[in-house]
Amino acid sequence: MNRVTTRLRTSLASKVIVSTVLLSLGVVWLTGSALYSQLSDGVRQVNLESSLAEARSSFFNAQYQFLLIEGAKSSVITKAVQDVIISSTEVSLNQDRKSIFLNRFGTPFKFSLNIESPDYSTSTDGLVISSFPAEIRERVRSSDLVEYQYAKVRYKDRDDANVLIAGRKIAIPKSGNYEMYLVYSLNNQNRTLSIVKNALLLTGFALIFLIGLITWLVVRQVVRPVREAANIAQKFTQGDFSQRMKVESSDEIATLGTAFNDMALSLESQISRLENLSRVQQRFVSDVSHELRTPLTTLRMASEVIYSQKESFDPTIARSSELLVAQLDRFERLLEDLLEVSRFDAEVAILEPVDFDLIRLIERCIEDVRASAHDHVIAITIDHETEDVMIKADIRRVERIMRNLLSNALDHAEDKPINVSVISTRTEVAVGVRDYGTGIEPSALSRIFDRFWRADPSRARVRGGTGLGLSIALEDARLHNGELDAWGMPGEGANFVLTLPRIAGEQISGRPIRPQPEDYPQKI
Repeated sequence: MNRVTTRLRTSLASKVIVSTVLLSLGVVWLTGSALYSQLSDGVRQVNLESSLAEARSSFFNAQYQFLLIEGAKSSVITKAVQDVIISSTEVSLNQDRKSIFLNRFGTPFKFSLNIESPDYSTSTDGLVISSFPAEIRERVRSSDLVEYQYAKVRYKDRDDANVLIAGRKIAIPKSGNYEMYLVYSLNNQNRTLSIVKNALLLTGFALIFLIGLITWLVVRQVVRPVREAANIAQKFTQGDFSQRMKVESSDEIATLGTAFNDMALSLESQISRLENLSRVQQRFVSDVSHELRTPLTTLRMASEVIYSQKESFDPTIARSSELLVAQLDRFERLLEDLLEVSRFDAEVAILEPVDFDLIRLIERCIEDVRASAHDHVIAITIDHETEDVMIKADIRRVERIMRNLLSNALDHAEDKPINVSVISTRTEVAVGVRDYGTGIEPSALSRIFDRFWRADPSRARVRGGTGLGLSIALEDARLHNGELDAWGMPGEGANFVLTLPRIAGEQISGRPIRPQPEDYPQKI
């Protein structure tokens, strides 16, 4: 059942064929039901009319014979009654067996003959008279017309049967008025209706099969090019842009194939141009970053010499030497970040996972950030449930993420405390860095990890960041199959949450720490 459901969900041809067959089944069923109803009514009507015509002929013939022997001897009358019974129960080639029932008015059914007033009441085929409907007997006794009724009667020597009963009142000389009934079996009619029903069912199933076959042939002609286009498009996603659709005609499908091939050619050209441009950009960034290292090293050595002699300089020159060293530090970090970004863009960044204690790493990063914050005396606290949290990850990248988050929080904390919380589960670990500074506009959260983007362009960078820290932190987190989320509100501070799998490369199943902090007032 699951395979059928999957097939219907993933195959257009199966959907079209099944829906067409189901709709055709409904149409054929309605049409066949209406046709069978009309045919069965026609067969019953023809059988009724022929049976009544024959019954009228039998009643007329019996009454005529009895009129001819009016006043004859009892033996002649008895012979005439027997002839009427025999002639009335004869069947033709297209008829089933018939039974006859004679009953004199007001007298019980009996087989003995009274010489003075003979009673010719009789029945054939073991017909049980008590099973006759009382309605038709009342109508026959009170009318001179032929009456009929469908009924179910019983027989002594065979099963009950549905029959057609036709009856009329007749007079037998020297005996009186009689009810005369001819009982027609409906077996032939039922067999005919059964044949018609089976023929309609067989024809309906054959028609549905042919409709399904024709639909499959038609859909196959339409779906085959679509399936081919889907396969080629899938190969496009795998990097093979040389595939093309076969165009063998000039119909609408051929037009689709031609347009698809033109689109594929255009995509191949555009992607090749973009790949070349990307390679040129990556090489440019890499080359520039490497080429700048030599003059940067020279400038670093010269700046250290100048900085070491700042005590003997004029205060203005001494301050310039401090700025020179700070900006060279920032320039060096920018080169390192550009090199790392180029590795991410080229998709050559790799993980070197090792086992380490995340708590110890965070504590070390906090101490380093405190040491570098010369003019910021800010309390940074860490809250963790266990003494150690062992994970297997790239320690260099995780340390870089934490330094970026802590430095970013220090830049915007406005001398307010910073809280670091760590929560671990069986499959993942989360680290939240919460500050209570300027905060972030909710509309800016979607761009907070963009390269070189600032929430407030007019705001000067206090500690000289490169503008790439959060972007690189996000790439490092995702390289582990983790995630980095951000929350902020103006005047309420910000909260950055790093979620990593306990083992690098595995999937995270949830967020142990929500981006919106618990200390932020919730809306009621």
